[in-house]
Amino acid sequence: MEEIKRLPESELEIMQIIWKKSAPVSRVDIEQALQETHPLAPTTILTLLTRLCEKGFLSLKKEGRSNLYEPLITEKEYLAAESRSFLDRVFHGSVASFATALCDSGVTKEELEELRRLLEEGGL
Repeated sequence: MEEIKRLPESELEIMQIIWKKSAPVSRVDIEQALQETHPLAPTTILTLLTRLCEKGFLSLKKEGRSNLYEPLITEKEYLAAESRSFLDRVFHGSVASFATALCDSGVTKEELEELRRLLEEGGL
């Protein structure tokens, strides 16, 4: 599989909306979802959608006068790639360094216990 590119915040926000909705998704669907956080002009949304298509994150299907978008990369795939990239960039790939920083970050004992349980079950 090709390396998944890191998305800028604005494009990631569009993808998060698309991942939450049932595909296919229209620009209007995205515009309505953005009303809750911060509205964007329709032309800005279209520009972001075009970029996401060019980067291989979305497919575009024309239906009448509407463009419908479907994700080509799942949220799980993106999060896995971003997590690996973060681990490599910040901790030079060291899981032990990451775990030490996580323990020093103020996470609760319950959160650490949940993480331990997930690791033991292979649920990550």
